[in-house]
Amino acid sequence: MKPSKIVCVGRNYLEHAREMGNDVPKEPLLFLKPTSSIIAEGEAIVLHPVSTHIEYEGEIAIVMGKRLSKSTSEAEAVAAIGGVVALNDVTARDLQKNDGQWARAKGLDTFCPIGTPVAAPADLDGIELITRLNGKVVQHAKGGDMAFKIPFLLHYISQYLTLEAGDIVATGTPAGVSPIRPGDVVEVELVGLSRVSNPVVAGA
Repeated sequence: MKPSKIVCVGRNYLEHAREMGNDVPKEPLLFLKPTSSIIAEGEAIVLHPVSTHIEYEGEIAIVMGKRLSKSTSEAEAVAAIGGVVALNDVTARDLQKNDGQWARAKGLDTFCPIGTPVAAPADLDGIELITRLNGKVVQHAKGGDMAFKIPFLLHYISQYLTLEAGDIVATGTPAGVSPIRPGDVVEVELVGLSRVSNPVVAGA
């Protein structure tokens, strides 16, 4: 999967914002991950030695089915959805705290595991996200728990960035993030829809 871009939303769940010591922003906080960070099911997340604190972030992600630019309504935005997919927004937390921009923290190679897209359900709020670390549930939320819901996010993003068919929108992570270490396995699942599981290895 090689979208033209991966648009991500930060601090979109209240409890995650709190655990990071932040408030939910008044408007969606947007950033980009490079497509070079994408890996697939079973490929290894590499703990690059440039960071000493790397965490998983399980997310509900949207795959665009058609071009969306300056949508006039949330309904138009929803009609442009091509599917949903499980995504892990792996983050070097120390680099994120050091940098005003998050390109290094979010963009390292292997930092975007993505599962297999499936058709989006009619009830986007009902999408259930579960992240497991070594088989233990560490994150659990639904689309309806977001501060900014999926239809609004797509409509909002399209006012600033043209979303092309195949582009991915990662909608934010819920509370429960923690560091990963060599030998760990991280699984992000959209229950009944999509999943991605990846081992963690040390980088050279």
